[in-house]
Amino acid sequence: MRVLHFFKTYWPDTFGGVERTIHAIAKGVAKYGVESDVLSLSEKPGENSREFDGHMAHKAKLDFEFASTGFSREVFGRFRELSGKADVIHYHFPWPVMDIVHLVIHTGKPTLVTYHSDIVKQKVLLQFYKPLMSRFLCSVDRIVATSPNYLESSDVLRRFRAKTTVIPLGLDEADYPKADDVTRMLWRNRFPGHFFLFVGVLRYYKGIHILVEAAKRNGLSVVVVGSGPMEEELKQAAQGAENVHFVGALPDQDKIALLELCEALVFPSPLRSEAFGLSLVEAAMFGKPMISCEIGTGTSFVNLNNETGLVVPPNDVDALSDAMKCISEDAEKAVAMGAAARDRYLAHFTAERMCEGYHRLYDELTAGRSIARESI
Repeated sequence: MRVLHFFKTYWPDTFGGVERTIHAIAKGVAKYGVESDVLSLSEKPGENSREFDGHMAHKAKLDFEFASTGFSREVFGRFRELSGKADVIHYHFPWPVMDIVHLVIHTGKPTLVTYHSDIVKQKVLLQFYKPLMSRFLCSVDRIVATSPNYLESSDVLRRFRAKTTVIPLGLDEADYPKADDVTRMLWRNRFPGHFFLFVGVLRYYKGIHILVEAAKRNGLSVVVVGSGPMEEELKQAAQGAENVHFVGALPDQDKIALLELCEALVFPSPLRSEAFGLSLVEAAMFGKPMISCEIGTGTSFVNLNNETGLVVPPNDVDALSDAMKCISEDAEKAVAMGAAARDRYLAHFTAERMCEGYHRLYDELTAGRSIARESI
């Protein structure tokens, strides 16, 4: 079986949450005999196709971007070529250009879409996009929600409940080898005491400004890993708070060392743009308690309040500050929550479990299409 993944960005241009998910699926389903291709856009495609970790990453020329949406004339031809070789087309939502390509090029192949997030920020443009989005979602064979929480809270997904299944995102522990002693010691020397950790791109919906204010109130040490468009603004907001440390984007080995050393992960995203939170899964994998906000998305599926960590109201500086103090002041409770987080990772969020779900769905789609052909 051959599967074509289609999304606006992918390695080596970017490697965020959606891209890591595509990579984990492509890598994980290989053991079932599934070959994977990934088609995305790039400003400088270079080689149009490159091998990456057992699958092929294909590129079409990015012409321009508008409202976080990449546009490309070349992608229509590339999609037609690659979809012709595929048995299943696997879309990753949202990306309006993807909808157009799907509706223009009738492949006749089974299709599914992983629904990563509602469109939250572009509310005005969303009104113009809705008819296209509805046509696209009506036309695909299956939709995958990444958590039951998101299925219940998304107005869009509830309309398509009959053909929607839930497959939680997962991570492969083999991609997170233990930090070497030198790297671990370097970070321990830099941050010798207890500290809370944030990992992610510094975007508007991550809530880091709330974390900065909470840290100012409780005086607890916070290490922020990541870079992004809000970086300078956040550093300005943190001026004078010597307990808040911005260390920038880091190689995986350094991030792993900090995950091993931290007291807990804080993930204060207050908006539905944060649909799942793979950083929470990383923390759970490392057996760390978590603090997140109740926003009706997958963050509260990963982090269960008073079990694997604490869940607080969004945009509430006092509640976030108090949650941090609660974990800092009760080591026994923090350890118990961390152990429960680890157990929950093993039960729900391994890459193996995620890939089993997708392989089963691929099989259902191709079997269903074969039966339909035989009945004609």
